[in-house]
Order: sequence, then structure tokens, then C-alpha cells
Amino acid sequence: MKKLLLAPFLFLFLISLAFAQDKIKVACVGNSITQGPGREHPESYPLQLQEILGDTHEVKNFGVSGRTLLKKGDYPYWNEAQFGEVKEFQPDVLIIKLGTNDSKSQNWKYQDEFVQDYIELIDTFKKSMPKKGKVYICIPVPVFKTNYGITEDILVNEMRPMLLEIAKKTKSQIINLYDPLLGHSDLLPDGIHPNTQGLAIMATEVARVIK
Repeated sequence: MKKLLLAPFLFLFLISLAFAQDKIKVACVGNSITQGPGREHPESYPLQLQEILGDTHEVKNFGVSGRTLLKKGDYPYWNEAQFGEVKEFQPDVLIIKLGTNDSKSQNWKYQDEFVQDYIELIDTFKKSMPKKGKVYICIPVPVFKTNYGITEDILVNEMRPMLLEIAKKTKSQIINLYDPLLGHSDLLPDGIHPNTQGLAIMATEVARVIK
């Protein structure tokens, strides 16, 4: 009798486990704009993205404030624990939003290494991803006020063509986070970091592209 009673519960457990294993894993790599108020904070764009995508996806925030894509930058993402955590997560979808801090003068002096470093980052992460995994490169959000040494001119006129080149060479897709926030300077109070509403716009655009 006990075995008969346990059977339905065991069946439901196995079904729920199967659904959990089928979830599409999404890794969000980036700087403070990705990290947001905190990696586990519901207002961060990755967690807002989780709400939009729902139970079919598992989204994790691997953002680290102030980090650069450049290996020779002042605070390279390469040196962070999250770099290894992304590989351990083995994402099906990888979203990279790095570059904003690279536009600072102390970092952009190594601009000749930006393309190769970015390609190497993608290739490194791809080794831990499934063969059909997808990589997305984000065009950074607008800079409405020069702050923290971050420069709009470099991001738009120098870095953006590089990002397009990187996407082509690595067969990655582009997510343009610049245009959706253009004209919304009120949503970036310090000219650099989107507020909750701005992060929601980012999450909506990312969801639209990766779906």
C-alpha cells in the first residue's frame, strides 16, 4: 500500500526534475551595469530578464562592477571569480556586456589588444558551452555625461566598429542596448548607470533578441 501511495509523488518529482534539467541556461557577463544594485537583486537587468523569460530559462548574473574586457585594463574581468563561475555554469546562452570601463584613458591605451582579447574571451567561454550554444555581444548603453573617465566618443566611434568585427569573426550576434536608451537620459541619473526603469528596458531588449 505504501508503495502505491509513494508512486504518484515519485512520478511528479521525476517530472519536475526533468523540466528543471531542460531549462535554458543564460549567463550575463558584464560590469556594474550588469551587476546592477547587486547580482541577486531583483532590479538588476539579469533578474528582470529572468522574470520576462520565465521558468523555461535559468538566468544568472555574473556582472562585476568596474571590470574591463582588456586583460591589461586596471580591473580585468579575467581575474574575477565570476570568470570561472561562468565556465562552471556551462551556459546555453552567453550575453557579454563589457567595454564601458575600457573606454577610460588608462585602459584604452591598449585598444590595439581589444579585438583579440574579446575573441579570446568568447573562445574560452565557448569551450564550456554546448555546441549549439549562442553568444551575444552587447553594444553598450549611451553615455550622457562623461563620468568616471568613461567616454562616449570612444564607445561609439572607436569601440563599436570593433564589436561588429568581433561578432563577425566569432559568429556571435549583436544586442544593441544603445538605441533603446537613446533619448532617455533621465533613466541614467549619473549619465552612465541605468536606473531600475532603464535596466528594465535593457532586459526587455535582451529578451526580445534571444527569444
